[in-house]
Amino acid sequence: MTKKTAHIISHTHWDREWYMPYEYHHALLVELMDTLLETLERDPNYKSFHLDGQTIMLEDYLQVRPEMKGKLEQYIAEERIHIGPWYILQDEFLTSSEANIRNLQIGHRDTKQYGGKISKVGYFPDSFGNMGQAPQILKQADIDVAMFGRGVKPTGFNNQVSEDASYESPFSEMIWQSPDGSRVIGILFANWYCNGMEVPVDEAQAVAYWEKRIPDAEKFASTNHLLFMNGCDHQPIQTDLSQAIEVAKKLFPDVDFVHSNFNEYVDRVREELPENLKTVEGELRSQRTDGWYTLVNTASSRLYLKQMNADNQTLLEKVAEPLAAFAHQAGKPYPHHLFVYAWKTLMQNHPHDSICGCSVDEVHREMVTRFEKSKHMTEMIVNESLDSLLPQIDTTAFEGKRAVPFTVFNTSGYERSGVVEVTLELKRRYFSEAHPTVLAAEMKPEPIEPGVVIDSNGNAIDCEWEDAGVMFGYDLPKDKFRQPYMARIIKVRVQAQHIQAFGYKTLAWVPVTEAGAAATAEASSLVTGEFALENEFLQAEVQSDGALKLTDKRTGHVYDGLNVYEDAGDIGNEYMFRMPQGSTPLTTKDVQAERKLIENTAFRAVIEVKHNWSIPVSADETLKQEMLDVVDFPKRTAQRSTEMVPFVIVTRYTLDRGAKRVDVNVTMENQSKDHRVRALFPTGFTAETHVADSIFEVARRNNVPEQEWQNPSNDQHQQAFVSVSDGAHGLTVANIGLCEYEVSQDNKNTIAVTLLRSSGELGDWGYFPTPEAQCLGTNTASYSIIPHAGDVVASGAYAEAYSFPVPFLVRQTDVHEGRFAADHAFMAWEGEGVAFSSLKMAEETGDMVARWYNLAHEPRALSVTLPAAASGFYRSDVLERAGEAIASVDAQRANMDLGAAEIFTLGMK
Repeated sequence: MTKKTAHIISHTHWDREWYMPYEYHHALLVELMDTLLETLERDPNYKSFHLDGQTIMLEDYLQVRPEMKGKLEQYIAEERIHIGPWYILQDEFLTSSEANIRNLQIGHRDTKQYGGKISKVGYFPDSFGNMGQAPQILKQADIDVAMFGRGVKPTGFNNQVSEDASYESPFSEMIWQSPDGSRVIGILFANWYCNGMEVPVDEAQAVAYWEKRIPDAEKFASTNHLLFMNGCDHQPIQTDLSQAIEVAKKLFPDVDFVHSNFNEYVDRVREELPENLKTVEGELRSQRTDGWYTLVNTASSRLYLKQMNADNQTLLEKVAEPLAAFAHQAGKPYPHHLFVYAWKTLMQNHPHDSICGCSVDEVHREMVTRFEKSKHMTEMIVNESLDSLLPQIDTTAFEGKRAVPFTVFNTSGYERSGVVEVTLELKRRYFSEAHPTVLAAEMKPEPIEPGVVIDSNGNAIDCEWEDAGVMFGYDLPKDKFRQPYMARIIKVRVQAQHIQAFGYKTLAWVPVTEAGAAATAEASSLVTGEFALENEFLQAEVQSDGALKLTDKRTGHVYDGLNVYEDAGDIGNEYMFRMPQGSTPLTTKDVQAERKLIENTAFRAVIEVKHNWSIPVSADETLKQEMLDVVDFPKRTAQRSTEMVPFVIVTRYTLDRGAKRVDVNVTMENQSKDHRVRALFPTGFTAETHVADSIFEVARRNNVPEQEWQNPSNDQHQQAFVSVSDGAHGLTVANIGLCEYEVSQDNKNTIAVTLLRSSGELGDWGYFPTPEAQCLGTNTASYSIIPHAGDVVASGAYAEAYSFPVPFLVRQTDVHEGRFAADHAFMAWEGEGVAFSSLKMAEETGDMVARWYNLAHEPRALSVTLPAAASGFYRSDVLERAGEAIASVDAQRANMDLGAAEIFTLGMK
């Protein structure tokens, strides 16, 4: 009989913040690290420790104990402390595609700084589901094994795992395959990541311990190598482990007990893997479970955090990084150090217990500050990049017209049009001239000469403007003290048309007397009825209950009853939604709403709807007692209160000229607890599946869950959008930070997007009240309704959805010569069914790198054109390393074939 090997891997799973505030955890981390270093120094038989796959633990420790850096580096170099590959252990579905990549990049970067060999394991010990493209991402980083605790076998209360061998994989080892075909070895913590914790030294206790643990591990292991994880959440170091291992060797001579590490364990497992391993494909979301413990509703806990995160991620990866890359082309150094700081600060909010909103209130208060810090640094990068670019844009086309030029930048990666607003200074006077109150008094009554907006060819563009009086401002010169001033200003709104991807368009405000014949631009209103709007592509009618009737003029298809609101009771917790047994959600269908037209210009119309609704004030008193008694949420009997409170919802429907979507902005005044609010979009389509934007893919998911599913809800994660199509027509709902949706089983395939969820406790293993998770007060939501022909990929509607959250940048300039034309694109690309992901400078090579991914499950062509500064193309990867050269059609254009579902990174010298 072949001898079994028990691989005991010491670790601690370090939730940086969770059921205690960050600094409580921080103090315990310092104590743990001190003990670890002492143990490594004292006990040469304590072979190694796995630092939870996240390098941020080193930063957090050295913040308090900087004098210990030398010892840390010593043990990392000796491979007694194993670090990487991540910066933090993220929630994979609530952080963007590029945030997952930056996490991997910065984890590798930090590992090199400590001089260590990276732990080449894709470590996902407690992610609440695993992204389908993880194998492809890992393989591109030279990692061919993933360790995970959830997503494949059902995990229940207290992390009890099903032993049903008929499930997706009979073994803890399996092959995990991405949509592109990339494959890694997947290893499930089938007995959780604590099955080797607190190994006894006492012989009698050790016999009982190992007689249970060894068979438990053998049930799932496909090889003779058994994994025992010596640690758990915030588990202190077992300082007598060496002695405990010697005791185990004495008591069980037929088992080879070794103090191991993941690299050694995986190497041994790889040698013995059987040929009959099962292959699991794509997303691992616990689809084949009863659905009660997927933790999916963390996607809607404290939605304000998800919205702040979406804004921050978009600003970093879709605005600041490409803009800084453009500025680099213009000669400005790329601020890698500032980007690393901004990303790290943002990613400190990305651990699963943080971004999931499933911690105590103190944790999430601190997250708001981090979001603001990251955002402010990113805004500084944006402003510095614009300050570098604007003087190099040639605006002499407006010379001699008393023009006030301004430039509109589009960094979304797709050509787009949109309404922008800019504050223009017509006159500026510095404090050095007179006291500011004197300046304001003198400037305020000065009349504003009527004007018009023109483009660089002198064509007039429809605009709206208003006199905005006098404004305070200041300059921060690089060579002198700050320079405060007062300025005479106007506010201008204009629709910027067809701005190229990665480009800009320069416009100018000029007096009507200077514009001449160009000032005759005219366009009809978009308002076609009392509460009806229409442009070239869409007809939208706001009905008496506030719902939207939308006609796609391109196909003639009509969608009725869109954007009805639903309110349901929630007696669950921050992890999981649970509607009270037997209760029925309330809706605004047929509830009379107030409607009014609040904006009507040549390029935009807005209808505002107000619902003066009433909903239950909370759950009844039973819920509080069930929480105190730690009754598991599926077994609760609480109902909704009979007391009602006002719930006011103000909705704004916006239709722009030339737009293929209707944008929706919602403001809710929430006075109620223990409930969930969703917007409903009945598609009316016959379809068995739908698609949702996920990490580097548009994931196809079943509308009806698997037969094992018992949870009445089938909520799921989304990134930018969810879409349903019957093949001929499709409806897509894009969003900003609204990460939870469900396609309802109501014979209408209704898309239900969560706008607000209120809950009063953390949940999990005890009672931790979270009153701030009730999200009382003002809550907002932004989303967009996009009808189209066919599905979201074939129709190209995905570009509309991806562009929706990305803001235009508008900045005033002056008339001057420059190296770049007034209207310009820094690069261009084409690719049907291909999505843009990022554009930035690589830190190690100094080259520009851009990333796309193929949304189709078949090959697609990608063509990229660069300006004259480029001297060559090469294939890169998610770590942005230089790979094989790519032949170009000419000096500035390269054509590539992307494989099915491929994530493709292009390096440009």
